[in-house]
Amino acid sequence: MTDTIRLKLPFLVAGFLSFLFSVWLYFVQDEQMAGIFVGLWVPSIHSLGTLILTPTEVQVERERQEVLSS
Repeated sequence: MTDTIRLKLPFLVAGFLSFLFSVWLYFVQDEQMAGIFVGLWVPSIHSLGTLILTPTEVQVERERQEVLSS
């Protein structure tokens, strides 16, 4: 398993589990509002993963300078 997939996996699993929990609440427990609320966690979890795992421009520029100076 590559490092990239290993870093993304917790966010993907959390999003999928949130989705399943949302569907369970909505259809099985007949809690529509709670199911919708939990369903909104999925894009939030994925956005958090993107925010954490995406390098910033400062890091990219610093890495370019290191490569050029080597």
